[in-house]
Amino acid sequence: MTSEGVVHVIDDDDDVRHSLVFLLSTAGFAVRAYASALAFLDRLEGLQPGCVVSDVRMPGMSGTDLQRRLTIVAPHLPVVIITGHGDVALAVEAMKAGAVDFIEKPFSDEALIGAIEAALARRNGVREPAAQAQAASSDLGQLSARERQVLDGLLKGHANKTIAHDLGISHRTVEVHRANVMSKLGATSLADLVRKALLAGQAGAA
Repeated sequence: MTSEGVVHVIDDDDDVRHSLVFLLSTAGFAVRAYASALAFLDRLEGLQPGCVVSDVRMPGMSGTDLQRRLTIVAPHLPVVIITGHGDVALAVEAMKAGAVDFIEKPFSDEALIGAIEAALARRNGVREPAAQAQAASSDLGQLSARERQVLDGLLKGHANKTIAHDLGISHRTVEVHRANVMSKLGATSLADLVRKALLAGQAGAA
């Protein structure tokens, strides 16, 4: 097995679910699959430890609703959210609720596997939230006023085009500011950027 723990895959699309099970099994993970969030919750008691990979948009209970539920009943299960185009706002909401990462479709096999390995590692990892929050707050202080405005738009789940319209600047200018924000905060992905911004907020509230 590539990493210790079981990957619990939740997706209402049969083809996608089967494809994910095949991919992850081939990569050496132990995998369990569920057609809905409710089906997963029905089997939560006595569940094998690991992590959860869940789609956002599903009937009955969405991935973000599941994330909020797991924060209460199974905080030991890290969650990776899979999101389609236009679902960034929902994914940001999931990150704020405690999801480890979110992967935008279409994603590469390597991106998903990397997110899962990070989630499984984090399950047993020792973190220093106070130190991390202080470092994130310091990085946030490097941003210009315009870069903070772009970051605020990203944290609301807005696309670059929407941010450009709201701020009265060009799409290209937003892309430049976004790249600067990513660089100054040392973020490797939008999910990482959201995580660091939330940590910085915790430091500011302390």
